[in-house]
Amino acid sequence: MGEWKAPLSLRVRQELRAELEEFAAREKRVLGNLGVLLVEWGFEQLKVAGSTDRLLQSGIRPMEATPTTTEGLPGNKEKEVSRG
Repeated sequence: MGEWKAPLSLRVRQELRAELEEFAAREKRVLGNLGVLLVEWGFEQLKVAGSTDRLLQSGIRPMEATPTTTEGLPGNKEKEVSRG
């Protein structure tokens, strides 16, 4: 039947929660589903970095500075993606 899941409760700023809810709606997800995705991905990144200090120093670039190439992603034949 499926994997048992344990509840997790977080307290975040109201503005962050509103942004997360908006983003989840755009992705056609519920807030809890988006939260699980972010926690699992973020924890994997933390394990790779080795510490929260190193993770925070890794410098995630803002969306405007993110390259638009999709080279190396499964199923992508194009090298450039239009963001317009």
